[in-house]
Amino acid sequence: MDTNALTALRENVRGTVTTAEDAGYDDARRVYNAMIDRRPAVIVRPANTGDVMTAVRFAAENDLTIAVRGGSHSVPGFGTADDALVVDLSTMRGVRVDPLTQTARVEGGATWGDLNAAAYPFGLATTGGIISTTGVGGLTLGGGIGYLTRGLGLSCDNLLAADVVTADGSFHVASDKEDADLFWAIRGGGGNFGVITSFEFRMSPVKDIYGGPMFFELDAAGDLLRFYREFIADAPEELGCFPAYQIAPPLPFIPEDRHGEPFIAMVTCWAGDPDAGEKALQPIRDVAPRVAEHVGVMPYPALNSAFDALVPPGLQHYWKANFVSELTDDAIAAHLEHGPKVPVVNSTVHIYPINGAAQRVAPDSTAFAYRDATFATVIAGMWPDAADNDANTTWVKDYYAATAPHSEEGGYVNFMAEDDQSRIRANYRGNYDRLAEVKRRYDPDNLFRHNQNIQPG
Repeated sequence: MDTNALTALRENVRGTVTTAEDAGYDDARRVYNAMIDRRPAVIVRPANTGDVMTAVRFAAENDLTIAVRGGSHSVPGFGTADDALVVDLSTMRGVRVDPLTQTARVEGGATWGDLNAAAYPFGLATTGGIISTTGVGGLTLGGGIGYLTRGLGLSCDNLLAADVVTADGSFHVASDKEDADLFWAIRGGGGNFGVITSFEFRMSPVKDIYGGPMFFELDAAGDLLRFYREFIADAPEELGCFPAYQIAPPLPFIPEDRHGEPFIAMVTCWAGDPDAGEKALQPIRDVAPRVAEHVGVMPYPALNSAFDALVPPGLQHYWKANFVSELTDDAIAAHLEHGPKVPVVNSTVHIYPINGAAQRVAPDSTAFAYRDATFATVIAGMWPDAADNDANTTWVKDYYAATAPHSEEGGYVNFMAEDDQSRIRANYRGNYDRLAEVKRRYDPDNLFRHNQNIQPG
């Protein structure tokens, strides 16, 4: 980089600019997935949108690609890259809730925990993820699957507008009324189109929920999965629940002598009247005896953060994913074979429901194309010791290979690994060509390529 240009960048940015010559460089370049060890050319932590515009222009003028870091959970490590300029939004985490319009304005570096904390006192929420430390931006741009999907739709279905800095450093307010093609593309198209510095969401009345995890013996897994595929098809849309293979953590509600054993679990969230929650969940309880459960009335943010401790920063991560239209007997057989082999307490397998409100959006209304899929499966390999990388990555790959023939060709981009780039067209089906054209208009040189990358059309 030109020294004078770098000096000018430091002078013109209100936030911080860090390079390898700075004392804080190693801390600044560290990301959530400990498998990722990249050395970007410069890391900008902007204080405001103007800083982002300055950083993007600097990258373009100095022939640097851009990696955008929001909540920093990106499993493939797309929030960093060798020799790139990193726009690290972690200092832009403000949230403003308007209870009169039931909307929220959320800065690009905010997490779902930030949004939940601001919205809960107003009795409001929108579809977020399963872990509260996940970034609002990354989750929403890829679609946004969570506890409230069946009743409220995906996170991107609740997005009303977004402030976007595109590859030429210009500022856009994307909505149905302005930059409508850009707005269409960022609802599922990932970080391909620019840096989103602010999101405006539609919020809905959700405060206290009835839910939590139930643990069943492994020999009940077949019955539970067969029950689930039928039950969730027409269950009340206030109910979000998903089965999970999970090693029991050392929690007080689980019998101590069962800690460390694998179970099939059902994680539940009844977002209707909490008093009706017990009745709504009773069919699940009737499937088989439960080893343990921690179910009751709780604040929605408490459920959204309940599993945060299992996935701290610094784990090794390798994930695979597919959309599933029908959970067939053969698919269930594959889960029964590989799910019990979950290697450590941090790793898990979830089968999320994405029917209900999410299916009432046309597949070409947003970039998220799989509106006919019923489930989104993720095989989330996460473990603390790098010495286990080969063995645990093999578990993920073998599991994926067994379930893929019974799944759709494409998967949810937020769950994709770095080696899934060959699936990008399948992930977007008939929406891909339009996405490529929008990419050509707003990022013709593919400055924003550190993602599940859509090539300019």
